[in-house]
Amino acid sequence: MQRRDFIKMAGLSAAALGAGCATTGSTRAVDGAGRPLKRITIADASCQFEREPMVRPFGFKGGYLTEEWIVSAFVRSTSGKYGIGLGTQSCLWSDAAVFASNSEAGGNAIMFAMTQHALKLLKGKSFESPVELNDWLWPQVWAYGKKVANNPNLRATFALNALVSVDNALWVLFARENGMTSFDEMIPPAYRPALSCHHEKCASIPLMSYAVPVPEVRAAVDSGYFFMKIKIGQPGTQAEMLDKDMKRVSAIHAALKDARTPYTKTGKLPYYFDANGRYEKKETLLKFIDHLKAIGAYDQVAIIEEPFDEHADIDVNDIPLRLAADESAHTVKDALDRMDMGYRAMALKPIAKTMSMSMKIAQAAFERKVPCFCADLTVCPIMVEWNKAVAARLPAFPGLGDLGLVETNGHQNFRNWETMRKDLPYPSAHWSRTEKGVFECDKDWYAKSGGMLEHLPRYEEIFRVKKG
Repeated sequence: MQRRDFIKMAGLSAAALGAGCATTGSTRAVDGAGRPLKRITIADASCQFEREPMVRPFGFKGGYLTEEWIVSAFVRSTSGKYGIGLGTQSCLWSDAAVFASNSEAGGNAIMFAMTQHALKLLKGKSFESPVELNDWLWPQVWAYGKKVANNPNLRATFALNALVSVDNALWVLFARENGMTSFDEMIPPAYRPALSCHHEKCASIPLMSYAVPVPEVRAAVDSGYFFMKIKIGQPGTQAEMLDKDMKRVSAIHAALKDARTPYTKTGKLPYYFDANGRYEKKETLLKFIDHLKAIGAYDQVAIIEEPFDEHADIDVNDIPLRLAADESAHTVKDALDRMDMGYRAMALKPIAKTMSMSMKIAQAAFERKVPCFCADLTVCPIMVEWNKAVAARLPAFPGLGDLGLVETNGHQNFRNWETMRKDLPYPSAHWSRTEKGVFECDKDWYAKSGGMLEHLPRYEEIFRVKKG
């Protein structure tokens, strides 16, 4: 199928699937103001990682994490300018089969090898748009990952997760080469329709994994959190999973059913259930939904995310609750396929599937009038700001009023969260912390782009950046 035929079939603008830059008659890419973008050539690139332990074993997808690797990538152009980007690796989220067939460190090592391979490919490569470069890069990294993991069925998201730090570094370099000082300037014209809002607040979504005690769930609500993400799809057979999930949700709803929030029309808390593809059949999910009705929680369900494995190919148009696609929406085409199957929300993950790919998916969803929000991957504090940058600019999620929607759970799960916060360019800024369940996205936050483009002294020392 020719690319133009696919665009026509999907009903998308060419921009939604393209490299993300406007072009002139001479095909030179231009920014939003019509200025030609610089052609950037990578002279040097490298990466490092740090191991960050969890507070407790972090359970989802039927497994448990005890640590995550925070990867940093460095790219320098022939002009001498450079960019540093961070990424959090999650082998379990990206591909549970790889996680299960390797040690935890072994799975992370596979992904880190893919990051290093990507940076080797970049040396000597020229580009004008990070989106264009990511389109060229990720299929090669995916192919390499299949060999390293000895797994021909390696999920595409595994490659995208490996590329987050690289993509972020390229965006920073891109901005510095072109004299851009804000995230708004960085957004390619093709994707600005989907990222044109400037919400004053973003709802901050905490994550309640399998092991979080119910009293801690209630304590989070008492502190101001109101949009509750609850992991379902617990370990065991399908029957055991369903039984555990129903008991877990019953206990949580009993603790939260009387809680109230000013951010919804009903005043009740929205529930967000994430199954991470653990439900094998629609009938099993419908039994779970029937249980929600039986305990009086059904009307509070805002999202059920990724109930089925992506290969199950289950149409969900007949399910009245709003189902969201997450890890199955690797690319724009995958996202469109999910929309056709009845998914009525997209969980964007700039911090797990690259900013470049997330912008493209956001635009495709916008053109289909499918709402998006930003989900987390248990990322470090600096990456929370990258996620917020997108969440605050997406159209408001249905039922929430004028709010962006962003998940962040690092403060719950990283043992050294407060130490990690010291790497933030503005660690004392009020907008860098959740206050009563929301992030304040005021003029100062927008003006500073949450610190996305600022220098990162500790990482500059790691890469021995020469200044001056």
